[in-house]
Amino acid sequence: MRYLDALPLLALGLFAAVPATAQSASQIEPRVNKLEREMRAVQRKVFPGGTPNQVEPQITAPAQPTEIPGSPSSGPLATLTARVDALESQQQSLTGQLEQAQYKLRQLEQAFEAYKSATDTRIKGLETAGAPPVAPATPGAVAAAGDTSTDTPPARGPGNGGGTLGGGTVRPPAVTAPAAADPARASRIAAIERASSGDAAEDGYLYGFRLWNAKLYPEAIAALRPVVTKYPKHRRASYAQNLIGRAFLDDGKPSLASREFYDNYKNMPDGERAPDSLFYLADALTRLKKTKEACDVYGELTDVYGERISAAMKADVAKGRTANKCAA
Repeated sequence: MRYLDALPLLALGLFAAVPATAQSASQIEPRVNKLEREMRAVQRKVFPGGTPNQVEPQITAPAQPTEIPGSPSSGPLATLTARVDALESQQQSLTGQLEQAQYKLRQLEQAFEAYKSATDTRIKGLETAGAPPVAPATPGAVAAAGDTSTDTPPARGPGNGGGTLGGGTVRPPAVTAPAAADPARASRIAAIERASSGDAAEDGYLYGFRLWNAKLYPEAIAALRPVVTKYPKHRRASYAQNLIGRAFLDDGKPSLASREFYDNYKNMPDGERAPDSLFYLADALTRLKKTKEACDVYGELTDVYGERISAAMKADVAKGRTANKCAA
């Protein structure tokens, strides 16, 4: 009878424990749902093209027997706790992988920008150091020997670069490397290293620049011309057109050089070497004894690019204007 009297109390205790367990499970359920949503968001960020199952890991951990949550031996609270622990672990792992990938990407971008800046600075320095003096000749200087062209630079008219120079588009002459180079010259050409960065315009310009720096002017022109014709929108097109003019000028052909310099300014007035082309155009005209036209070009350079040219170029322009007796 005493046992029978205790049964109602035992049943009452069991019924009181069930709501407590259910209440604990109901408190964890929103937490599980929140973690699952965050996990799906992280997976979409790390695997934008699909699900994580589409990417197979290269290193896998050995399989270990795991207890399946929700088995008959565990209750609802234990199942939810296992789900929460698994989701938190996966979220931490994916978040760490994403942060590492973003950090490596930033490092690569910074390294590329540093390489690009260093390369441009080095090329600019070599162009300046390897070039002969470009101070304009006196008005009485004769045209350089070896320039057999009798063409004159284009006439003045409405300009395309914001100034007063103008004229029709000048078609560059076809220039190729010497057909029958002597063995010594062929050996010098073979010693020039070809760039292989994967950017055809960049590689073509660097190879042409190295040929020009080695004073192999016809070969340099032949290497630089495709950069201008095939990649006119590339930033190196302005560099290549200007360097073609420099090669003609250094090879004693100021008339051909003046065409190249003028075309670079007219066709790419916003190019990085457009101001340089105007400066060397004035030098080429001075060598051709066209002092009035040289003075006009100096005025164009100052009017259009006054804020962009360096202090050294401004000083050279002042010397050129004095040598040509340009009007103030």
